[in-house]
Formats: sequence, structure tokens, C-alpha cells
Amino acid sequence: MLFKNQYYYFVSGLPDFSFDSTKLPFTVEEFRALLDEELKPADKKLLDIYFFSYDNRNLLEILKNKDAAINSLGVLSRHEIIEAIDDASYELVKPNEKIPSYYIQFIQTWLSDEAQNSGQLWEDLLSSLYMDYGRETKNSLIARWFELNLNIGNVLSAIYARKYGMDAARVIVGNNEIAKTMRLNINARDFGIGQELEYFDTLQRLSEEGDIYERERKTDKFRWEWLEENTVFDYFDIEYIFAYLCKLQILERWVGLNAEEGERVFRQLIERLKNEIEIPEDN
Repeated sequence: MLFKNQYYYFVSGLPDFSFDSTKLPFTVEEFRALLDEELKPADKKLLDIYFFSYDNRNLLEILKNKDAAINSLGVLSRHEIIEAIDDASYELVKPNEKIPSYYIQFIQTWLSDEAQNSGQLWEDLLSSLYMDYGRETKNSLIARWFELNLNIGNVLSAIYARKYGMDAARVIVGNNEIAKTMRLNINARDFGIGQELEYFDTLQRLSEEGDIYERERKTDKFRWEWLEENTVFDYFDIEYIFAYLCKLQILERWVGLNAEEGERVFRQLIERLKNEIEIPEDN
């Protein structure tokens, strides 16, 4: 067993909170600042994988407008993102080591003339590459967390797409076995994963929740419980801290989210799915 760094003092001083808490102990941004001070370099690099989700949004904005505002929670600075774009443009073999490999792949696709004319859904492509990148990390908990969220997103998106008469295959991202099986069995009631995915029935029930706000909340509670179940024996290590970070992000979302906002978010999802289907297939 590899030696794991233990953060006894740091973890012991972290305030407790629950899924139903109504106040944040601190924001994700404030917690990020604490992590930067406390974590060993190797562990900080692991958590960078989580924060790359903010860099993804920043990258899309800068590709559209190099002067666009960016989210400070990202790992990469504006200069590093622009440098990555330049490196990908010149197809450098060894870009800045801080740049995740999927970044270069995405940028090169974006810059290609063929892709620019394809009507490709950039957010989906970037999400797919990011999820696959996260699944391949050597930390088991983090890899399984990415796997979980990829599966949740794919199953629920496919169910909603089918419900609204859309092409469910086009909303499935990533390349894990569940995603591949779903694409091959897109017309099957359970997308061919009813027996393969142990929590498929749970996701099916979540999709049937009529209240949009409650549906989103129950889905996040499912994620929360998964984190707790999978860190039962983690007390002071990076796995505990990663789970704490993920739960803090979930709580931060709900402290500032009301039923009206939940309705708006869901309507945006449906509109996005409709826009996907309106895009013509490549010839």
C-alpha cells in the first residue's frame, strides 16, 4: 500500500455540515485557499483535477474572446490558457506541464477548419474529454467519482431526451463502458445497462420525480450519500478532503438555490437538448 499523507490537524479543525444545513461554513473559494496552504504538492495536484471544471469554462470563454472574464477558481491563469492555445496551434509536443492533456486535444479540434464547420457541440466535447480524463486518475475515489457523475449525467440526459422525443444517443458523452453500451442499445428501455449499472433503478426513479426542484435535490443527495459510503474508512487523508470539497460544493449550490432557480436550470437543460437535435448530422 502506498503511503498517504495524513492531515490530522487540518481535518480535525474542519467544521461539520450536513446535506440539510442552511448555512455554509465557508465558500468553495475560501476552502480552496485553505487547501493551497495545507496540502502537499502531490495531493494538491489531485484536487486540481476537480478544479479543472472551472478551467473548462474559462477555456471556452477565452477561445471566443481572449479578453473574457474568467473564474478565479480555475487552476490555470489567463496567460497559461492563452499559452496552451498557442502551443496547440503550433502542435508542440511538450506543452506546459500544468496543462491537462485533454486541453490540447480539445483546442486542436476547435482550431481545425473541419471542426469549425461541423456544428460540433463544444461543451459536450469538452465535458466528454474531461470526464474521461478524470476517470483515468490513479486515485481510486476520484476516478470513481468521475465515473459516477458521468453515468448520472448520461442516464438522466438520455431519459429526458427520450421523453421529449429527441435523439438520446446524441446527449451521451464520455467513453466508459456504460456510455458505449448505452449508445449500442439506445432503443432499449434500460439502454442495455439495467443489470450492468447497480444504481440504474435509482436514477430511473429520480427521473420520474415530477417536481423539478426536488428531482435535482434528490440527485445531489444521492451523490452526497455515495461520497459518505465510499469514504467510511477515510479520516485524515486526501480522499476525506476530496469528499469534503465535493459536499461543500453541493451545499453551496443549494444554499443559494431556490425552487424558481431550479426550474430555470432545468428549462435551460431542455432548451440545450433541443438545440442539439436541431443541429444537422455531419455528411
